[in-house]
Amino acid sequence: MSNSIERNPASYRDPSGFIFEKDGVLYRQVNNYFKEDFDLFIQSGLYDKLVNQQLLIPHQTIHDCISGDENAYLTILPEKINFISYAWEWSFDMLKDAALLTLRLAKESIQFGLSLKDATPHNIQWHKGKLIFIDSLSFEKYNEKNPWIAYRQFCENFLSPLLIMHHSKLTLNQLQLAWPDGIPLEVAAKLLPAKTKYSFHTFLHIHLHAKVSNKAAGKRQKDLQFSRRKFLNLLQSLEMVIRRLKSPSTATQWADYYKEATNRNGYIEEKKKIIQHWLSLNPSLKSAADLGSNEGYFSLCLSEHKIETLSADIDPNCINQLYLKIKQEKINNIQPIIFDFSNPSPAIGVDNKERERFTDRLNTELVISLALLHHLAIGKNIPFEKLASYFSKIAPLLIIEFISKEDEKVQILLKQKRDIFSNYTQTLFEKEFSTFFKIIDKQEIELSGRTLYFMKRNEE
Repeated sequence: MSNSIERNPASYRDPSGFIFEKDGVLYRQVNNYFKEDFDLFIQSGLYDKLVNQQLLIPHQTIHDCISGDENAYLTILPEKINFISYAWEWSFDMLKDAALLTLRLAKESIQFGLSLKDATPHNIQWHKGKLIFIDSLSFEKYNEKNPWIAYRQFCENFLSPLLIMHHSKLTLNQLQLAWPDGIPLEVAAKLLPAKTKYSFHTFLHIHLHAKVSNKAAGKRQKDLQFSRRKFLNLLQSLEMVIRRLKSPSTATQWADYYKEATNRNGYIEEKKKIIQHWLSLNPSLKSAADLGSNEGYFSLCLSEHKIETLSADIDPNCINQLYLKIKQEKINNIQPIIFDFSNPSPAIGVDNKERERFTDRLNTELVISLALLHHLAIGKNIPFEKLASYFSKIAPLLIIEFISKEDEKVQILLKQKRDIFSNYTQTLFEKEFSTFFKIIDKQEIELSGRTLYFMKRNEE
């Protein structure tokens, strides 16, 4: 393989092909091993149908062997994904819709004489306002003698976490960080309440599946034959149980934040006016991250300026509501994710390179951080210097809000812990952030005692 080619660290498991990068562009190689299946996928019409329905990422075919690999059949250039996210950063309904998308692809494949051989959330990403399948090498020729090879993978990656969250009424997406290749059926069966054993579909796909999987592992393939009708019935059963699952909707301290804030003497309107003015002075902005976005009010403002926006918040219910709004209103330039500023998603997998940490995946021109600083500096005891340093690493431009210690919201935080924050002052805030940024403008939000800053990262 050419020295200028960098193979993607997450693309090593499948002999069908792999992803690699050259000159900053991501390609996918199709190996000779997968030639017949890939040709069938294209020639059958399945590829065109899925792309036309916006279910599969489109690609250009490049017949040259860019990688220099002797195993190459051809190279494809997929449409670019702006930000890679993982299932542990998704809300309940995002994971649910990803599961339903996977089942839809499996059903569509059968009609074209193909079978979906992979059923993992890692093959689904956010693109142009919706979830889309990104792996064109996941479709192989259908063999009626074989059961669905991705059945257990689907149950562990989609059904298990959705059922656990549905029955516990808790948002437990971080379980998928502990088990990035899927929550084992044996674990899911023990975490689910006993009553689920009396639900036919849950018993079949989790409890019984967990018991028989290990026993079936040693059986010969001919003992596990699956007709087309059985295959479709299996998919229908999975779809039925998933559609019935409901998002945990536990109330949080952030619920209805903006409704409450709107009652504060025009505070939200004034803040929006200032931010929109700064955005108008920077018309070339194409991307932004709204960290601590809550229900996404200001993410929607960025969206109105045609800015691709990552809307990130620690509250899974807020992110889920934003996702449903984006889906309903067909907003195509906001991507919602669950994000804890004090504990961002780490790098995991083989050599800690298979799944990148949040910071390395984020590539944006502007970060906005509104009504968040006091939660980090006081609620999480993170010094201004550390916060400023981190912000400077992720974007060249920053819009940030400073809320004084006398503010009622800060006082609520201080009632919950001893006040050891003598350094929480606006003067020190400006001093520490000026080490990393130049303050371009600052505006006090009328009648609120709060201040907005527009900053630009210092050039080294």
